[in-house]
Amino acid sequence: MLMTSGQWDVRALEALEREASDLFDVLDVPERLRSPPAKTTVMDLELQDHIKHCSCSCNHMGYGNYMDYQVNQEQTSCFGGLPDVTEHTHASNRTSTHKELTSSTESLAVNNSTPGERHSMKSLTPPSTQSSTKGRERGSAVAENERKWCFFVVTFFVALTVCVVILSLLVEVFLGNRADRSSQAHRIDIVRRLLEETPLIDGHNDLPWNIKRYSHNRLEYLNFTEGIRSTEPWSNSQWSHTDIPRLRQGLIGAQFWSAYVPCEAQGLDAVQLALEQIDVIQRFTELYEKHTALAQSSQDIVTLHKQGLFASLIGVEGGHALGSSLGVLRSLYSLGVRYLTLTHTCDNSWAGAAPSPDRGLSSFGRAVVKEMNRIGVIIDLSHASDATARDVLEATRAPVMFSHSAARALCNATGNIADDILRLVADNGGIVMVSFYALHVACSRQATVFDVVQHIRHIRAVAGIQHVGIGAGFDGIDATPEGLEDVSKYPELFATLLEDSGWTENDIGLLAGRNFLRVFKSVENVRDYWKSANILPNENVEAPKKSPCAYMPL
Repeated sequence: MLMTSGQWDVRALEALEREASDLFDVLDVPERLRSPPAKTTVMDLELQDHIKHCSCSCNHMGYGNYMDYQVNQEQTSCFGGLPDVTEHTHASNRTSTHKELTSSTESLAVNNSTPGERHSMKSLTPPSTQSSTKGRERGSAVAENERKWCFFVVTFFVALTVCVVILSLLVEVFLGNRADRSSQAHRIDIVRRLLEETPLIDGHNDLPWNIKRYSHNRLEYLNFTEGIRSTEPWSNSQWSHTDIPRLRQGLIGAQFWSAYVPCEAQGLDAVQLALEQIDVIQRFTELYEKHTALAQSSQDIVTLHKQGLFASLIGVEGGHALGSSLGVLRSLYSLGVRYLTLTHTCDNSWAGAAPSPDRGLSSFGRAVVKEMNRIGVIIDLSHASDATARDVLEATRAPVMFSHSAARALCNATGNIADDILRLVADNGGIVMVSFYALHVACSRQATVFDVVQHIRHIRAVAGIQHVGIGAGFDGIDATPEGLEDVSKYPELFATLLEDSGWTENDIGLLAGRNFLRVFKSVENVRDYWKSANILPNENVEAPKKSPCAYMPL
């Protein structure tokens, strides 16, 4: 009996449900078909009342249990909303799962029935189930609309924010490149701001040789902090353009000091002279440590610039300073040398200089190039012959530099660079640092700042803005352009370039220092890659010539 004294017998209902489950097992009925189809009769009000107050966990032959009447089905969210952490969460999940299974079974039953049976079954579906289903559908539709609306609003504001940022950047760039350039004073102010951000790097200065020539490397006799323009013989020399006050006025960020070795020392004491010049550069930086410090990497330049110091770097001018020894090359690097000018105005035993345009590298010269790549010494091609330049650009795996040269197309002077070689430098990723020597920029002892500007423009036009820099050659030239008389005048050059609307502030930054920093960093990257690849030192040795000045092993 399912009812006793007018009340439903709960135990009898549970027993009936267990018997039905056992029968399903015997008949091997699939799990998806075991839940009853949609209710075949309208739920009895008494049964409904019983379910509401019954605390058992059975589903009462598919009509659910008391929890179905306690879960609030009206939930809305935007992008999923916050998770429901109330005590009804899990009961709601179970109810939802049961109703989905019931709906699936109902659909199967309807699909397998005749049209008349379908109509009958629809009419027998409990009203509470139909209304609940419609409510859920309406709730889902509302939630979906709210999610779409929220997504649209958020997307709109994200897009608006991106547009505002892009517009502000464009305005900043436009206004930055169109800052007031109406006067030289305004342009100088722009240059000062730029050189606070980017270090101005000059590729060549011969001050160390003048210290040797005028004071025999006795630094104690000089005061570069106060200036040497009133000190003899510097005050009367056409070769003197450098001291610390003028370097500060010129906003220098990094200076390559040349350890110059004259051609006349080749085969004699060239190596000793190179070492003495390196020593005076190192002592100079130590003596004036409040203003400068020795830099041995691209990062050192950036770091010292941020600290308010200018970087001092060492370049050896003249490949004959190696004494045809790769061991000497490696030793020079350990002392801080970061570039080697392969030749000066004379050939050496392994490379041709500019006066010998058709003489290039020997096999030992190629070994020098490879070893410079391996240890991280920048190859300087100023003063090299065209043939040497082409051989190097074919052999090197790292960018090269011309530390102080100009364009041959504007001034056909010995040592200036032909356009086809400028293009090869661009392909190599290297840099041409423009000389201020009047005889190289104007083919005359009379030149102006505009002559230098023309060479910079020409190299930019042929090789690209990424491949031009500054290498004045001060203290190694005796004829300077009007307006560029000494190291204090660099800002005048950049301000003159800014008269041309075709030059942006970014272009000035590249010319001033960023191009060289890129080249230096690339050379370091090649060095580091070869080191990781365990490329061993090159032991090639050029056969020594008989000489009373050299030891000849038996």
